[in-house]
Amino acid sequence: MSTPYDIPESPEVLDRREGPYGEVVLRRHGDLLQIIANGCFLMDTSDGRSERRLVDAALAALDARTADPHVLIGGLGVGFSLAHAAGQPRWGRIAVVEREPAIIEWHRAGPLSGLSAEALADPRTEIVETDLVHYVNETSDTFDALCLDIDNGPDWTVTEDNGGLYSPAGLAACTRVLRPFGVLAVWSAKPSPDFEETLRNAGFQQVRTEEIPVARGVPDVVHIGVRPG
Repeated sequence: MSTPYDIPESPEVLDRREGPYGEVVLRRHGDLLQIIANGCFLMDTSDGRSERRLVDAALAALDARTADPHVLIGGLGVGFSLAHAAGQPRWGRIAVVEREPAIIEWHRAGPLSGLSAEALADPRTEIVETDLVHYVNETSDTFDALCLDIDNGPDWTVTEDNGGLYSPAGLAACTRVLRPFGVLAVWSAKPSPDFEETLRNAGFQQVRTEEIPVARGVPDVVHIGVRPG
């Protein structure tokens, strides 16, 4: 069993890249792997319960009669959401949109491959290298569920451009790629009453916010809405 004394005082930088949207860094801190974007901590491998709950909440909100539902996961991150979805036989197609080539490479042939290799090998899985905001505005594909985790929440985006995803126009784009009665699930590091109201105003039904307890501080949440039929 490890002790607090086993954890180095400073993280070790494993890779640093200048990507299309700024700097991305992969660090190791003790047993943890961490992803940092433009100096903003995104996520690490310490837990994953909220990333898994994002997928579970979407699946639970789907009509049970939906056969082989297709899911779009926005953001590959450390791979918790993808791995969890691939471990659930009910999902049909599993598409993951990730805009940072470095993160995709870290999963395919780098330190994060241990978390996602099995999921990436799953024939249902497809990695789409593009910006999520552009994707939902341009794709002709449709999905039964959108599980979005590209920011620290609607009120705390990694880049300014991401803010449009949580606006009425962004939610209209999400509605466009959702099939009737499809589910939108959005991860956030804290509740956003304003975003919940925006979901309702955009026409989503059964809008609610599920809390995921964390070790310290405000609970993580998943905002959920269902597209009308």
